[in-house]
Amino acid sequence: MLPIIAALASHRIRRIPGRPIHTAMLTDLYQRPGFLLRRTHQISAAVFESACAEVGLTPAQYGVLTVLAAEPGLDQTRLARALAFDKVTVMRVLKGLEERRLVLRQRSAVSRRQMTVSLTPQGEEVLQAAREPAERAYQRLLSPLTPAQRCQLIELLQTLTDGLADEARAPFIPLQSGTAAPSTAGSARARRRA
Repeated sequence: MLPIIAALASHRIRRIPGRPIHTAMLTDLYQRPGFLLRRTHQISAAVFESACAEVGLTPAQYGVLTVLAAEPGLDQTRLARALAFDKVTVMRVLKGLEERRLVLRQRSAVSRRQMTVSLTPQGEEVLQAAREPAERAYQRLLSPLTPAQRCQLIELLQTLTDGLADEARAPFIPLQSGTAAPSTAGSARARRRA
């Protein structure tokens, strides 16, 4: 078991002899899964943005471009769900990509209320240029871990996200074979909100 996972599993406030209770409370805070996950996300974003500085993409922008490459002409709602973004986040990310002329938004031919999104040729070029740096960022993020620890971390994170999907603020409905299809037990609530 990973040392950090062992620490999380035995999580509780322990009074340290000779130290005030607030020190134990800080120790408790710094060992909480939410704190560690948030901190890991900060590090992940920094590693990614550093690796992709030449192409100027954030992790969210890279995710949008990747999904659109797999599913051209996707509507904004399905795009948001495919990345577990809320409506405000997907609009903010799309606005930045549109300003750089990396994506094109158009009224849907199926429904005038929907907007479809596609990569522009420039968007395809930027995505292609970002693939190698994004892979380097992924490898750098996991570099402190052994191959077995990497697998264990991914499995544990998947277990957490699957087990608590109903608590998420935004639904996650991954794209599969060109259609949105839920892959987790928690996706039932996401489908109900759809």
